[in-house]
Amino acid sequence: MARIAGVDLPKNKKVGIGLTYIYGIGLSRSQEILQKVQIDKRTVIRHLDDQQIVSIRKILGEEYQIEGDLRRLKSMSIKRLMEINSYRGKRHRIGLPLRGQRTRTNARTRRGSKKTMAGKKKAPRK
Repeated sequence: MARIAGVDLPKNKKVGIGLTYIYGIGLSRSQEILQKVQIDKRTVIRHLDDQQIVSIRKILGEEYQIEGDLRRLKSMSIKRLMEINSYRGKRHRIGLPLRGQRTRTNARTRRGSKKTMAGKKKAPRK
């Protein structure tokens, strides 16, 4: 099992897909990395040798922000928006959608699950 950037990559997947398990790397970026290192994207991870894994680690460390650094950068930019009291920062703070979506309905991901009326009595049975 290859360990890159603190993430265990699944050994039975192809390298092109396996690299996407790292936070900050999608399919197009993984293919770009593999092109630089000259590894076929269809190679299974368990067939990579140590030298190839080291070269992937080297490129990731030098050219990309991934995992913890990227998460920290993302949270700092959200904190900055909240501190300067921007519109987006206010929406982050109260947990509503940021980009102009409708909130009367269809905002369940940001607002949470639908809550029923509290204290409503059922009709008595006759």
